[in-house]
Amino acid sequence: MTVDCRIEDRVARVTINRPERMNAINPDAERSLNEIWSDLERRADVRCIVLTGAGERAFCAGADMKDSGSSDGLSYWAESRPNGFGGIALRESLDIPLIARVNGFALGGGFEMVLGADIVVACEEASFGLPEASVGRLPLDGGMVMLPRLVPRNIALGMMLTASRASAGEMAKWGIVNEVSTRPRLDEAVDGWIERILACAPLSLRAIKHSVRKLAGMRARDASRLRSDQLVAALASEDALEGVAAFVERRKPSWKGR
Repeated sequence: MTVDCRIEDRVARVTINRPERMNAINPDAERSLNEIWSDLERRADVRCIVLTGAGERAFCAGADMKDSGSSDGLSYWAESRPNGFGGIALRESLDIPLIARVNGFALGGGFEMVLGADIVVACEEASFGLPEASVGRLPLDGGMVMLPRLVPRNIALGMMLTASRASAGEMAKWGIVNEVSTRPRLDEAVDGWIERILACAPLSLRAIKHSVRKLAGMRARDASRLRSDQLVAALASEDALEGVAAFVERRKPSWKGR
């Protein structure tokens, strides 16, 4: 299997399993990732997703240029990738909180997948970059779109125009990485985020993620009037009543996801 997906205790752990290729994405891995995201979108029992790469060297080194299925840049660009690299960099239909567990290099498409995550936890040795210009390509599948929206313009252009890499610490300073951890404690750090996510009402989290995505670029007054199905479902849910009752009774809420 080029990509593994294991679901346990309401958490889906998606692992790119090509460590011998620095977890670079080939056509088979890309198909698997898209199928996994589509399946997870339909599941009500999954409340958090963790995306990572196998081994300790790389999260994902981007597209496998030795097995890309394309002979040139135009051919690659012509292929339909509406959801961005790995099916996640630009995906708008996945409302489940997604954590990127960055255990090493996150380059090219690998960095684009990180930009598609909601929370990023990286080990100290992790590095990030969009090196496409150094091989005559462009960061087409999310990099040019997302990075300038998440960091200052000159930081984004500085990385893309020089194909340079940034450390986990620099990414944290610029707001891309939520937490930097030592490698031995990386899983502990990720588990801490999972625990805090699971402590919150799942429908509220889905509505928040959906709303933040939809509100981007809208005027504040227009954004405040958004009445999405996800928002209404969360406010009218059993969990909304349970959360208030648990607070009043000074106990932990028991979320039902409905």
